[in-house]
Amino acid sequence: MKTNGVEWGVFRDLSWHDASWVLGIFLLSRLAIAAAERLLTGLAEMVPARQRLSVLRTMPFVKLLIGLGAVAVIAPLLVEPTFRNLTALLASAGLALAFTLKDYGASLTAGMTAVFENTYQPGDWISVGGDYGEVKSIGPRATRIVTADDTEVVIPNARLWSESIHNATGGKRSLLCVAEFYLHPDHDAEAARGALRTIAQTSPYRLADSEVVVIVLEKPWGTCYRLKSYAKESREQYLFTTDLTVRGKAALRALGIRFAQAAFAETP
Repeated sequence: MKTNGVEWGVFRDLSWHDASWVLGIFLLSRLAIAAAERLLTGLAEMVPARQRLSVLRTMPFVKLLIGLGAVAVIAPLLVEPTFRNLTALLASAGLALAFTLKDYGASLTAGMTAVFENTYQPGDWISVGGDYGEVKSIGPRATRIVTADDTEVVIPNARLWSESIHNATGGKRSLLCVAEFYLHPDHDAEAARGALRTIAQTSPYRLADSEVVVIVLEKPWGTCYRLKSYAKESREQYLFTTDLTVRGKAALRALGIRFAQAAFAETP
C-alpha cells in the first residue's frame, strides 16, 4: 500500500509495513496502560496502608508517559520530521481540537490540569454535581469514581472548568465523619455531650490522637448533636459513622435521654 505523500503534504509515503508498525505500537501502548493500571492497583493493596495513596497517585503519570511515548514513536513513521512539517501538523491539530474536538480537548486539558495541580488523585473521595465516591482512575477524557453503593460514575474532566469539586480527603488517608443525634430538649446536655465524646474516643475506626468535637445546636423541635471525628481510613467512613450512631444511641438511652420525634400530620 502506497499513499501519495505530495497529496498529504507533511505525511510520509505510508507502506503496509509502516501501517502495521503504527497499529502494533498503538495496541502495545493500550496493553501497557492496562497492565500498568492493574499492576499499580494490585501493588496499592499490598503495600502498607500509609503508602497506598502514594502508589495510586503515580497511575495518571505512568499512563500519560506511556501515551506520550507511543506518540513519539509513531510520529516519525507518519511525518517527515522537518520544522515546516511539524509546524503545519501542530497547527492542523490545533484547529481540529478547536473546532471538531472542542469538548474532548477541554476534557483532555482539564484532566492534565487535575493531575499536575493535584486537584484530586486516585484514592481521594470527591463529590462532583452530587456524585460522591472514591477516585479510581483519571483518564484523558474522564475521571472514574466508585460510590459507596459500588456504582461506577464516569465524570467528564471538562466539568472541572464549570463545577465545584469537593475533595473530602485531599490526598490523605483519614476523613472527617459526622454522626448526628436529635434529642428531646429536656435533658442533661453536659452528660449527653460527654457520653458521645467517649463513644468516639473508643471507636476502633477512629484515627488515633485525632480531635473529637461535639457541636450542640438548639432547634424548635429539640436539640441536635453533631459528633465529629476522623476515620483512620477513608474507606471505613461509613463503618465509622455507623459505629458512632449505634453505640451513641445506646449510651444516650442508658442516660435516660429521650429522642426527638417529628410530628406527622394526619392524612384526612
